[in-house]
Amino acid sequence: MGKLDGKVAIVTGASRGIGKATAKLFAAEGARVACAARTMGEGEHMLEGSLCTTVSEIEKEGGTALAVQTDISSEESCANLVETTKKQLGPADVLVNDAALNYYIPIKDYPISRWLRAFAVNVHGPFILSQLVLPDMIERKSGAIVNVSSSAAIGPGRGPYRGPGSGGTMYGTTKAALERFSQGLAQEVYQYGVSVACLSPSQVVPTPGTVYHKLVNALDDPRGEPPEVMARAILLLSTEALDKVTGRVTYSQAILKEFGWIEEGRGAGIDSPGSGFSQR
Repeated sequence: MGKLDGKVAIVTGASRGIGKATAKLFAAEGARVACAARTMGEGEHMLEGSLCTTVSEIEKEGGTALAVQTDISSEESCANLVETTKKQLGPADVLVNDAALNYYIPIKDYPISRWLRAFAVNVHGPFILSQLVLPDMIERKSGAIVNVSSSAAIGPGRGPYRGPGSGGTMYGTTKAALERFSQGLAQEVYQYGVSVACLSPSQVVPTPGTVYHKLVNALDDPRGEPPEVMARAILLLSTEALDKVTGRVTYSQAILKEFGWIEEGRGAGIDSPGSGFSQR
């Protein structure tokens, strides 16, 4: 039996990277998966990956998946995702908010339009989708929401500084907001039996996006953490008992090691402390 047999999951950012790996693992564990992203077909985005490819790979393995083209920054598009999922697969038991937007630009040069759009995708989207799936979860007194954060949420600390930084202030700011949102929401919905957690990779995950931004050299960069590691950690947070995981702000290899899903780990949460929210 799979850990998600009979369950319905919505996974955003499912066209590539962590979202794709999560959608595929969830389907392999028995879930009917609604895969959401902006890129429906290959060639529509400068990066490799699409919903059609993800769904096709899931179906070839005998899983059930649905592609729903979605702009997470749009309230109307988010509503369509949740409603389409409910009509075709059933109400969501699990929501994974993985979709994110990033531009590496110093604050002094940051276009306001890009700043606002990044917050719309990285913070407002998870809020809107969480609000939309909660009525069914609350009615059933069960459900799980997992928000994907980043070690960018760990600030540089106080000065003096050796360099100007990487231009990642905006991304880190949105992810820190997402971590605070996750713990606050977890507290609010605990009474209804709904779990909310927030997860970051322990190491940089090689994806088409991180390769493009030169955070890793290639998809097989041995210094990185395969997206499947994050997918397993998301599965853990989606399926373990409420009191064991809700309100957690944690890191992939740290949580997998804690629960005995892996024997050894490294990176954030193990070799170095995480964000302030992860330590509460």
